Amino acid sequence: MRDHKQITLHSVEGFKTQLLAWAQQFDDIVWLDSNQYLQPHSSYDSILAVDAFTGIQTDSVNGFQKLKEYQSMTNDWIFGYLSYDLKNDMEPLRSQNFDGLNFPDLCFFQPKRLFLFKEDKLTIRYLNVVSEEVDADLKSIETFSVQNSSSHKNNIQIESRISKNQYIKQVSTLLSHIHRGDIYEANFCQEFYAHADIHSLETYFKLNKISQPPFATFLKTGDKFLLSSSPERYLKKVGLEIMSQPIKGTTRRSEHLDEDADLKTILESDPKERSENIMIVDLVRNDLSKIAQKGTVNVTELCQIYSFKQVHHMISTVQAKALPTISPVDIIAATFPMGSMTGAPKISAMNIIEALEATKRGLYSGTVGYFTPEGDFDFNVVIRSILYNASKSYVSFSVGSAITSKSIPENEYEECLVKAKAMRSVLEN
Repeated sequence: MRDHKQITLHSVEGFKTQLLAWAQQFDDIVWLDSNQYLQPHSSYDSILAVDAFTGIQTDSVNGFQKLKEYQSMTNDWIFGYLSYDLKNDMEPLRSQNFDGLNFPDLCFFQPKRLFLFKEDKLTIRYLNVVSEEVDADLKSIETFSVQNSSSHKNNIQIESRISKNQYIKQVSTLLSHIHRGDIYEANFCQEFYAHADIHSLETYFKLNKISQPPFATFLKTGDKFLLSSSPERYLKKVGLEIMSQPIKGTTRRSEHLDEDADLKTILESDPKERSENIMIVDLVRNDLSKIAQKGTVNVTELCQIYSFKQVHHMISTVQAKALPTISPVDIIAATFPMGSMTGAPKISAMNIIEALEATKRGLYSGTVGYFTPEGDFDFNVVIRSILYNASKSYVSFSVGSAITSKSIPENEYEECLVKAKAMRSVLEN
């Protein structure tokens, strides 16, 4: 049972900045921020979990079973991530591509200190911490000096793991698989990287300012960092209600209002983008049906256009009611990895993209989120993200696009560059 304290904040954004800077003293941090993006499904505006009381790190072998045991044993709030390569735990798959980051496949922890934001209210839930320490923490946070991130320049030279010509060749091979009937959609990704040192928190602040997405994340586990500006929810559970919101379909934004409106309209009516989205919606419906009560899987939004600072996205919402006998971790295992990052049929697509991609995805294409003591959860999709191994001085970000029979390889490459724009900007400047 956690003790708790609630206060009213006079400057929410200022306090959040100081809080995240203060949290850097801890080895384990998960920060989740909706950036006040208007959406009907958020339980909290922002959450910070810090200072591990217990934790689990493991590779993909029996990863979901180990997480299930840990989640059941703690019966508390736990925060962490599942890497894309946990696919190998569910299916006879392997991940043998180059890995410059070396993140564990799965990492969760039970925080001593938990900060939950909703409008101007802050609730602190603490475990194995006396109230006097919490009061001292608050005083320290409110007086914490935050360095101006605009003064820090990265000036990093980004390199591509594969060339444009190689990318086009691999997408052409994917199209051959599609035309042969092996698959009908695949999410193909490429890595950009640098050997460099960065200031992780200041880089996160810069990235978040550019994008202001609804599923922003700052994650630290020892010497490894995730700085994410993700716009996508993977899966959320409240009671027995389950919801997934896959993104497929992207276009750039324009500073000119008329052109921006035209870009949005074009995306909304684009038959290729709609077919990409609908294929993944069908995959998500099929995944959810494995753990749902009969007749409860419904598409409540189909191909709706959502606007973000840098792009317009096409998003669908699929909802279901879970079987009351199934565990929270088993719900995730039945639907993992998220269909928007694999393709369809899922197993065939994962096999093919593994053979064609040059880099092990790791945490990219995975998910970050939390479980509550009641067994509810909320997880994002790790895209639009910078990954950093400080000990190895290795910085990486990956981007991808959905390849279908209507894909033009050169256009898919340009879509990747649009998605890479924010990460490249904060690392090169």
